[in-house]
Amino acid sequence: MSGSDIPGAPGEASPKRLTMLVGVDGSESSLRARAYAVGLARRSHAYLIMVYVRQLSTMTAFAPGTGTAAIEEAEDEVAAELRKEMTMLADDPGPPLDAELIECTGSPFQALHQIAADRRADAIIVGASKQAGHRFVGSLAVHLVRNATCPVTVVP
Repeated sequence: MSGSDIPGAPGEASPKRLTMLVGVDGSESSLRARAYAVGLARRSHAYLIMVYVRQLSTMTAFAPGTGTAAIEEAEDEVAAELRKEMTMLADDPGPPLDAELIECTGSPFQALHQIAADRRADAIIVGASKQAGHRFVGSLAVHLVRNATCPVTVVP
């Protein structure tokens, strides 16, 4: 066996670093998905992209006012908490975590699907929905599993 036959030998291209995407919205299941993704990213030395999507509600579009302000305030609080957690994760002991937080507005499915495609994500991780209506119309996780171009992990 020559030096060029040995994997990782000088002159051979290094393997691509994994990129994982996790959707977070402040819900209990999304926080479990985030914890799972952080642990997996640390163990596999992957790059982690956390995505927080502020949803556009049809109610706020047609009825602006105090309800809209309350929703925006709650979303601001979630975003601030996620930014704070990102700082704390960077300071945690143990294997280093290379991660970023992307905040955007729109459809969570569209945002996660587009960011995964743009960043060439190797995996998407989301929390399972607990909403009753999702049994009939489908959840974000179901839409991603059916349409994503990479593996999707749904954390209970």
